[in-house]
Amino acid sequence: MRLVTAAAVAATTVIGAGAAAVAVGRYAGDIALKPSPDDPFPGDSRLTVHSATENRIALTRSLATLRPGTYGLTGSGCHAVVGDVVHGVPHPADAVVRRLVRVTHGTLKPGNRMRLTPQVHVGNPRDALGLDCADVDVPGELGALPAWFLPGVRDTWVITVHGLGTTREHPMVVMPFLHRHRLPVLDLAYRNDVGAPRTADGLSHLGDTEWRDLDAAIRYAVRYGAQDIVLYGWSTGATMALRAAAHSALRARISGLVLDSPVLDRGATIRALAAARRVPRVLLPLVVRAAEGATGMPVDRPDSVDPDGLNVPILLFHGPDDLIAPWSASRSLAARRADLVTLQPVPHAPHAAMWNADPTGCEEALRRFLTPLM
Repeated sequence: MRLVTAAAVAATTVIGAGAAAVAVGRYAGDIALKPSPDDPFPGDSRLTVHSATENRIALTRSLATLRPGTYGLTGSGCHAVVGDVVHGVPHPADAVVRRLVRVTHGTLKPGNRMRLTPQVHVGNPRDALGLDCADVDVPGELGALPAWFLPGVRDTWVITVHGLGTTREHPMVVMPFLHRHRLPVLDLAYRNDVGAPRTADGLSHLGDTEWRDLDAAIRYAVRYGAQDIVLYGWSTGATMALRAAAHSALRARISGLVLDSPVLDRGATIRALAAARRVPRVLLPLVVRAAEGATGMPVDRPDSVDPDGLNVPILLFHGPDDLIAPWSASRSLAARRADLVTLQPVPHAPHAAMWNADPTGCEEALRRFLTPLM
């Protein structure tokens, strides 16, 4: 934020207020379209470790630390996994005690500054989960896309695709479930991910162009034996899945979609991401215009996927408390295509963290949805 303010002051002095606003809007737009695991999300606060034992951890009391479920805890050179809130144990009034599942690496010390993330696992499926997997390269239009392939005996493959501020490690939360049901899984990294090709602008297009990498993964799956494909996406990955279902030349092979927190209102998402990076409210309209100019996508127009053109069953997870992708857009999609869409609300869940907030409920909904598609 200091950098944004300094840029505004300097530009105002040199070239006038109007040009300064445009310059700052462009800079802030770039910020909003380059989310990473290290950047804050709306409602995402830094948490202080008060204490940690073998199976419990006390963290700063906040809305985030009071949420139910299982999350990654990252920061200060450390990664851990925390479970539900533990009640009935002594703790300071400004702290919340949660179950400490494990420390993946590093050391939890009082005073460490951490944040909760839906990305529970780090590493690869073999090391993190003990699941057999192969590193494969999917040929994409910009170059080779790294992916993990987890074998299964069924002809229906599941292609998983992560979203904003996470990596292909995020879909590992559902891999044990998919493995138990013997489904092959292809977990994709796409343009601008670590190890994947970079675009000239380095910006997220919120699925508007990235879906073509998912299309490449569909072609790869069909080439190697998939008869039917279920696309499972989180956040912008869910938006990519919708676009692929509407536009892929192989869309007839897509038998179902699982969507977690799809980004259906791009303008609202860009404004939320910019605000989380402390861009002043007065500049948010300029951020949206700058995002349109930088990416060429119509940010404040309806999404390019026509719901009337969808023809496969959709399981749609979303939370009314999502501060990044408005819940109202998912409700509208479900209402418009009630013949295809099963909307599964998950209360108290942050963006793209429906499994985290309710693993048992989400996996039961997945079981019911996927069984006829296997």
